[in-house]
Amino acid sequence: MSRARTLLAVSALLAACLPASAQLQIVPSPATDLNPNANLVQQKVGPDDLIGLQVYDAPEFSRTVRVSGDGSIRLAGLPEPIRVQGLMPDDISVLVKEALVRAELYVDPFVTTTVLDYHSRPISVSGAVRTPTIFQAIGDVTLTDALARAGGYIPDQAGAEIIITKPNGDTGAQSIQRIPLKALMTGTQPELNLKLVGGEKITIPDVGKFMVAGSVVRPGPYPVLDGNPNTVMTAIAQAGGTIQYYNHTIYIYRPDATGVRHEIPVELGKIQDRKAPDVALQAQDILFVPDSSRRRITQNMLNSLTGVSTAAVSASIYVLR
Repeated sequence: MSRARTLLAVSALLAACLPASAQLQIVPSPATDLNPNANLVQQKVGPDDLIGLQVYDAPEFSRTVRVSGDGSIRLAGLPEPIRVQGLMPDDISVLVKEALVRAELYVDPFVTTTVLDYHSRPISVSGAVRTPTIFQAIGDVTLTDALARAGGYIPDQAGAEIIITKPNGDTGAQSIQRIPLKALMTGTQPELNLKLVGGEKITIPDVGKFMVAGSVVRPGPYPVLDGNPNTVMTAIAQAGGTIQYYNHTIYIYRPDATGVRHEIPVELGKIQDRKAPDVALQAQDILFVPDSSRRRITQNMLNSLTGVSTAAVSASIYVLR
C-alpha cells in the first residue's frame, strides 16, 4: 500500500472514531440559492431588475428582491426604501449595510449583492428582420449583435436605413438616429456599429411595395427597390406577364396625401410600341390589368387590395371577370 493510501485510510478510521458532534459537516452557503446566475456581467441596476441580497448571519434579510419602478427596494424592518437605480451591486451592498446600522439592527453586518436577472435594459429589434426580438443588453452589445439576435435582415424587404430610437436622459424625450444599412453591414464605416446600452428600439422599415392585380400570372405585392426601375412594364414582367395578350388601357390607383386613391389611366399598347414612355410606379400604387372585357376595378375590391393580401389579389382575378 502506498503512503498516500495509508494516510487516507488512517484519516477515515480517525473520523469514524470521533463522536458525531465533532465530525466536520459541510453546509452549503445560503448565498448559493440567491445567486444562480453568478456569471452575469455586473452592470448598473435599474427598474424591474432582480437582485439577491445576502446578509450573513441574518437570514431574515437574505432574500431576492425586485427593483421597483421608481428604482428603489424595500426591506422589512427598514423604515425607508433604498434607492438603487444606477448603482453597481457593490454600491448597493454598502447602502444596505448603512441602512441596517442606522436602524440599529446590526452593528457591522456583512452584505453582498448579486444581480440575478436584468430587466431594465431591453433592446427591441423589429421590421424587416427574420425574427423580431426583445433582449437585455448584458455585457458589450453592438448594433450588428442586435441584428444577429433577430436573425439578420431580409434583403428583399429591408429599406436603406436602420432607425434607432432611444431615451434621451430622464426628460422622457427620445432621440432618433438613422444608420445606412449597407454601410453598416459592409463594415466600411466601423463607427456606425454603435454600442447599445439598453432602451434602444431598432427598426428596419419595410421597403415600400406596389401591388399588381387583375389579369396577370402572379398577382401580389412587389417591393420598390432602390436602384432598380419600378415601372409599369417591369411590374408586369415581375408578375409573370399578362394571362392573355393585352394592349389596351390599364390603370394605376395612387393614394394622395389624405389616403384617397386616384385612377391614372395608362395606354399599355403605346408603351409596348414605344410610342409613349414607360410610367414609373411608386410605393402603395395598385397597378390593375383588366381582362379582355376591360372591366374596371370596383371600389370594394380596391379597398380590400389595400391590405396587400396575396389571397385577395388572386381572388380579384375571378371576381372582376
